[in-house]
Amino acid sequence: QVQLVESGGGLVQPGGSLRLSCAASGTILRAYAMGWYRQAPGQQRELVASIASITGGSRRNYADSVKGRFTISRDSGKNTVYLQMNSLKPEDTAVYYCNRVPSREDYWGQGTQVTVSS
Repeated sequence: QVQLVESGGGLVQPGGSLRLSCAASGTILRAYAMGWYRQAPGQQRELVASIASITGGSRRNYADSVKGRFTISRDSGKNTVYLQMNSLKPEDTAVYYCNRVPSREDYWGQGTQVTVSS
């Protein structure tokens, strides 16, 4: 059974930074394209960052709204995917989830709340 557990969220002031972690069990993250998604209140879930599999060259892609501020990475030894978020804005406030790309319904976890506010 695959389990993805997100952590690292919290309350941060505008301009601050957070690093989110996604620890996996039951699957090997480097074998698949992985992504960080977010869902703000009243909005649809959106993909903000992705990293291709090892065989896919680990290419990274970002939504325009986070490009230059967020960085996705993977530690294969720890079977964990990270999202480094810098220069946070109030509009980054959302619940953040990790999942494969494309996503699998049975892989959604609880997510981690990120709130950017002064």
